[in-house]
Amino acid sequence: MSRRSGILEFAVLGLLRESPMHGYELRKRLNTSLGVFRAFSYGTLYPCLKTLLANGWLIEEPGSTSEDALAAPLAGRRAKIVYRLTAEGKEHFEELLSQTGPDAYEDEHFAARFAFFGQTSRDVRMRVLEGRRSRLEERLEKMRASLARTRERLDDYTLELQRHGMESVEREVRWLNELIESERAGRDMKSPVSGGSAQQNTTNGATGNLPRSGETRPDLPGDTTT
Repeated sequence: MSRRSGILEFAVLGLLRESPMHGYELRKRLNTSLGVFRAFSYGTLYPCLKTLLANGWLIEEPGSTSEDALAAPLAGRRAKIVYRLTAEGKEHFEELLSQTGPDAYEDEHFAARFAFFGQTSRDVRMRVLEGRRSRLEERLEKMRASLARTRERLDDYTLELQRHGMESVEREVRWLNELIESERAGRDMKSPVSGGSAQQNTTNGATGNLPRSGETRPDLPGDTTT
């Protein structure tokens, strides 16, 4: 299984842990709540669902809404299938959620992990945030060293691009510092607006209000907002 497909499976399990969904609704949530998945298509999502079904982590159920009940007779189509997380699927997701290894710090995986911080225990959140910060500080040090070695050989535009990349990493490090400080202070995140992102309060302690540095926060790695 590729790293990217593993991230998609993680996100699907996390969203279905909140509530059962149709495939279309699930794709919409992946697109709107998790920017890293905006490039995913039905051609990618449904093989993922098939794998999760085969593993016993999901089950299929017929749609139960009035809209679904009317779909077949009025439009000549089958009622939509609803995907529901099984007990085994919930257990598997919670196991994935507790992992704090190096993969949790990588760009795309970190974005997905952060989207489900509302379902993650505080100690795991801290380890993931500190691991991400350490990874970025290492990256920043290498970028600075590389720029110092090559500065004289770069034209103005390439040099500006290098500086822009460094500023982006520095901004995320500052954001992570604020998040870590908030976690250590034990500040809790307020419940999101209904139908919003994947972050939700849980009994194991939800995150603090995302600290603001000015009026914006750095985009999560993998965001493709245009």
